[in-house]
Amino acid sequence: MSLARITWIGGPVLRARMEGPFSVYESLAVGSNRLLGEVIQLRGDELVAQVYEDTTGLEPGDEVAGIGRSLSVPLGPGLLGGIFDGLLRRLTGAEDFRVRPGIATSAPGRFRFRPSLEPGVALAPGQPIGTVGAARSQLILAPPWAAGRLEWIAGDGEYSDDEPIAKYAAADGKLHEITMRQHWPVRTPRPTAGRLPANAPMITGQRILDTLFPVARGGRATLPGGFGTGKTVLQEALAKWCDADVIVYVGCGERGNEMAEVLDEFPQLEDPRSGRPLAERTVIIANTSNMPVAAREASIYTAISVAEYFRDQGLHVALMADSTSRWAEALREVSGRLGELPGEAGYPAYLSSRLAEFYERAARVKTLSGQEGSVTIIGAVSPPAGDFSEPVTLHTKRYVRCFWALDRQRAQARFYPAIHPLQSYSADADALASWWKLSGNPDWMTQRQRVLALLEQQSHLERMARIVGRDALPAQQQLKLLCADLVNEGFLRQSSFSMVDRYCSPARQVAMLTVLLHFMDRAEAAVQAGMPPARLAEMKILRQLQRLGEEFSEADLKRLSLLPREIDYEFDVLQPVPSHVR
Repeated sequence: MSLARITWIGGPVLRARMEGPFSVYESLAVGSNRLLGEVIQLRGDELVAQVYEDTTGLEPGDEVAGIGRSLSVPLGPGLLGGIFDGLLRRLTGAEDFRVRPGIATSAPGRFRFRPSLEPGVALAPGQPIGTVGAARSQLILAPPWAAGRLEWIAGDGEYSDDEPIAKYAAADGKLHEITMRQHWPVRTPRPTAGRLPANAPMITGQRILDTLFPVARGGRATLPGGFGTGKTVLQEALAKWCDADVIVYVGCGERGNEMAEVLDEFPQLEDPRSGRPLAERTVIIANTSNMPVAAREASIYTAISVAEYFRDQGLHVALMADSTSRWAEALREVSGRLGELPGEAGYPAYLSSRLAEFYERAARVKTLSGQEGSVTIIGAVSPPAGDFSEPVTLHTKRYVRCFWALDRQRAQARFYPAIHPLQSYSADADALASWWKLSGNPDWMTQRQRVLALLEQQSHLERMARIVGRDALPAQQQLKLLCADLVNEGFLRQSSFSMVDRYCSPARQVAMLTVLLHFMDRAEAAVQAGMPPARLAEMKILRQLQRLGEEFSEADLKRLSLLPREIDYEFDVLQPVPSHVR
């Protein structure tokens, strides 16, 4: 074990004179409390390190010991349902977010292991060797570096996650042990057999996302928005309703009271797919703003490593990062203490590459065992004053394919989700058109483009209406505004607190959009025939269309499919205006 002595310390950064060999990114045990640190730079016989815990009490002369491996976290069957800090140490409770200082990991857990292999078989990297769990079964995989002949495997029974459950002989004849808990360096992506095309959507249950700005399974999306625009509530809704097998939620530098709400609400939420607590398929990593700043920088790497661990089991994982702006601020603070040359807005010059490293670990892959798994990343960004031209938002846009821009004005008008349809985009939409076609809606792309064009026309016409008044516009333009308002109220508005409308399946989205477009077609024909738009605004069916999400639940799809007949009836009986009154 290599040793060093502290010569200077400032906040989370220290310098130490080496008394043995160290390597960059090697983990360290600092001081008498063995605080966890990491080597950042090597300068001659001096090392520079960052410490992931409170450095109060450290002083020059204290000992720094090398652990001999990169910053790693323990991955094993005890993660689901847990609440951890940014270094994957289990938190003591939701009241104080405290962990015992030092590099000691969480206490070992005991799990019922059921083997799936027999001694004597060839063992391949990432191959399943057994399962654990009853309510929610998990695979136990051979490590990605394990290859050889399986010599021994434990029988059906209960074991600690840090004791051997299998042994294999490698090509050199050496015998190696396998435990349920495996340490993985967080900055290193876990290997896969290959990447797969992202050609299926991750269904979120939010109409404005699934229909207008869909994200592919294994894709990357960002959710930028200023304070009070609903980022956290929307991410919680996505965590509950998206069609992922496992949710990894990382609160990176968020306020303690907000994380307390998340930790209080998540255990009470019911999984809509199984009826069991949602926490059973959720991992929460809480790194609040009052925790050590260096641990905030490590938290998103910890989260993506956890997500990849479940992905390798053939599961689809959704990672919610709230927010990457706080993570970037941690980078900036540590970089300043290192004396590095600052870039734009004081952020380090490597901000862009660090964001790329994080988002590029999202993918739909073929695992080492031949299964399909995916990690979808949804990262929230908190730009100061809602300025999307600031560095974190701009660099993030380079590496994501879905940009869900939250608008302060829509949020202030209590229009949720407050996603601005003209500032948002999805580069995944073209690749997902075939999925919607196979799902029974071959016209999805055409309908989507028609709605987006209508909303863009609304923005232009509203500026004109503010000058000349809406009644002074031509009839066709008045109709455009009427239809755009209908799309906003009847389709894009969706309440996360409504028992009926908090989730909308793809089939229901298609049915709702079909009804609204049918009304628009009949309304355009009526106006062309001379019907004033004011008469259309008085139609009884209009009130029902404005509340489609609340009026028709998932069980009412058949009744919803009959609504175009009611629309046709009202238009058919609508009395034309005499020519002398026009």
